[in-house]
Amino acid sequence: MTSLSLRTPLGPRVSVLLYEGMSAFEIGIVTEVFGLPRPELDVDWYQLAICSERPGPVPIVGGATIHANGGLDVFASAQTVIVPGVSDVHADCSPDVIAALRLAWQRGSRVVSICSGAFALAAAGLLDGRRATTHWQYAELLAQRFPLVEVDADVLYIDGTDVLTSAGSAAGLDLCIHLVRKDFGPTVANAVARRLVIAPHREGGQAQFIEAPVVGDSEDDRVTQSMQWALAHLAEPITVASLARHAHMSTRTYLRHFARSTGSSPIRWLITQRVHASLPLLERTDLPVEAIAATVGFESVVTYRHHFGRTTRTSPSAYRRAFRPVTTPANA
Repeated sequence: MTSLSLRTPLGPRVSVLLYEGMSAFEIGIVTEVFGLPRPELDVDWYQLAICSERPGPVPIVGGATIHANGGLDVFASAQTVIVPGVSDVHADCSPDVIAALRLAWQRGSRVVSICSGAFALAAAGLLDGRRATTHWQYAELLAQRFPLVEVDADVLYIDGTDVLTSAGSAAGLDLCIHLVRKDFGPTVANAVARRLVIAPHREGGQAQFIEAPVVGDSEDDRVTQSMQWALAHLAEPITVASLARHAHMSTRTYLRHFARSTGSSPIRWLITQRVHASLPLLERTDLPVEAIAATVGFESVVTYRHHFGRTTRTSPSAYRRAFRPVTTPANA
């Protein structure tokens, strides 16, 4: 007789800290990625808890109020805990919040900060001896207040495995999509990114945003067109010179405009695109790694493995084992 499972699907538990005077944007990032049901993805999606030091209504910027259902005990019990900012980067963090963060980390939770939330993680001692980032505007202050933290203001986020930090508010989206990628693989992460109408992965770092004017001219349009051409021809040999030719620029001019537009170099960008193009092939096909390397344009499998490891912190074979769907035998 066939038995029917009445199990309610329960995915990873995520908690986010709500505090008085915060921006709705940062709490919105977390709720949009982790709190919105996504039955179309056919995975046990996240369970999100919105918490504060004291459960109840919490006033936020603009005069609105959000009701926090959980306190710090619920916050610290989640598998991923997120601090989307602090109310004052110059003030001491609440001792109760510090205790909750330390407790969560000691229990094995993944502790995450968005923007100035890094100050709370640093106050809890979770960033001592680690690389961490925050909004570029606060980076110098973070380094001054917490000298044991290695502050890197040039990146969008840093994955320290158990402790992760992101730069300014919008970089929280990059980090949240990164967390989805770690938990469910790139196919699901890409699907969520498409629904949010954002790139699954942004190149460059926040250095390109530091007191820089908004640029939008014909030269940058030509750089974009050359990048689109490269994405359509990844399997072919591509050089900076060939990219510059498609942008109708000299190589020197192209390098300058590419860096201004993306915050990266053409070769670094190209390598990352080739690695990302290989992910679906590892997930969905039985192609040997050597064939995949050639398909996405790497000259050798050795080069592919090297750049894959630098980009993803794992090997192609390990990635395939981790993210390729397991096929259940018909008679299982």
